[in-house]
Amino acid sequence: MTAATAGPARSASSRRPVALLLRVVLAACVVTSAVVHLQLWNDGMKNVDVVGPAFLLNGVGGLVLGVLLLVWRSVWPLLGAIGFGVATLGAFVVATSPAGLFGVHSRWEGTPEWVSAITEALAIVLGVVTILVERRLVAAAPGTSVPTAA
Repeated sequence: MTAATAGPARSASSRRPVALLLRVVLAACVVTSAVVHLQLWNDGMKNVDVVGPAFLLNGVGGLVLGVLLLVWRSVWPLLGAIGFGVATLGAFVVATSPAGLFGVHSRWEGTPEWVSAITEALAIVLGVVTILVERRLVAAAPGTSVPTAA
């Protein structure tokens, strides 16, 4: 084995634990946001039209997505985590605007709001980073060719 062939294999094998760690942290972020939404739903959001059912759906969906991130080695749960973060954080930002969201007016105050906002922003960033790391892992695997620009 030459130095030229050892480099990519070592690089790919060193990325495997990083990719797994990224998925674990990403799953933790999504599940944390889901649990916060379930708690808020239970604390009174269940009585709010439109947004209440969305909180329940967000909570249950986030729990399912968290499990999928750990057991399904596909890009789809990663894309789901990015979408989860964008949709949930986006809805909160709209709810904090003067117009509100379906009659709900929120503020950037309180631990649940900040925990959700931070974990949702992290879900977006970590989802993108994990896709990039896993894509490089596949490209560095033996027997795969990486297209180059002409």
